[in-house]
Amino acid sequence: MTPQLTQSRPAQQAAASLPQRRSRWTGRTRRDFFVFLALALPNLILIAVFTYWPLINNIYYSTLDWTLGSATATVVGLGNYVTFFTDPGSADVLRVTLLFTVATVGGSMVLGLLMALALNRKIPGTTFARSAVFAPYVLSGVGVGLVWLFIFDPVYGALSWVLRGIGLASPQWINDPQLAMVMVIVVYVWKNLGYCAVVYLAGLQSLPKDVLEASALDGAGAARRLWSIGLPLLSPTTFFLLITTLLSSLQAFDILKIMTPSGRGTNTLMFESYLQAFGGYNRAGYSAAVSVVLFVILLVVTVVQMRFVEKKVHYS
Repeated sequence: MTPQLTQSRPAQQAAASLPQRRSRWTGRTRRDFFVFLALALPNLILIAVFTYWPLINNIYYSTLDWTLGSATATVVGLGNYVTFFTDPGSADVLRVTLLFTVATVGGSMVLGLLMALALNRKIPGTTFARSAVFAPYVLSGVGVGLVWLFIFDPVYGALSWVLRGIGLASPQWINDPQLAMVMVIVVYVWKNLGYCAVVYLAGLQSLPKDVLEASALDGAGAARRLWSIGLPLLSPTTFFLLITTLLSSLQAFDILKIMTPSGRGTNTLMFESYLQAFGGYNRAGYSAAVSVVLFVILLVVTVVQMRFVEKKVHYS
């Protein structure tokens, strides 16, 4: 006969005094979970189908020696990447990408800040001026490229007509690779200037007025207030613009394609990927490898900014 084990009365009282663990999967929790799933699942499916699945496929295509339109392809592993990093022309592509990115990001942010300072004044016409400055940003890149292509045309362009009027010859903006780079940088900065100006303007209008007024009473001039107070307090705005404009410049395509179809002097990584696949080379696998290199650069730049640059941002 097996003896029955019984608990002593103190042990039973101690067990009864312990709080009962409530189940986390209650009816309300279950309902909230299904509501979240119903709202988030369509977006997650769209992101997976149109972002991550093409990214995975592109990485796979980068391992193939595949001519665009061909029914067969040869697996070459990392061969396309080896070809890219050993090709002497790739150094020029990286140089053009770096030059275009630094010039457009720096130009847009510096000029945008100056424009925001000018628009932050209470004078008649500032509302119209703000709208006019921001308008180019929402315009189609194709339309902007076509209009500016007419302006820079060395024969029939508006700029050449002005230069001829004062006795000067028009530079060959389109045919000279170096001038072509200057041309697309000017147009890209002009298009994105309004975006930086409006974001900086919002940051300027959120600065604490009492701090600025106290510094003015202490004898600090406008430039001193901007350098010592305004810019440090605008660091979150600057950090946001640095990330968004940098990613946008690295992925610029429409203006480059319209204004310089051949890519002479303006073949950034994004444009080079297009040219390799659809510009007559038909090297779909190599084009995919170039785009993967661009993706890695974008990822590294974003991580570095979030890891190191954000430490210099003052949120209070």
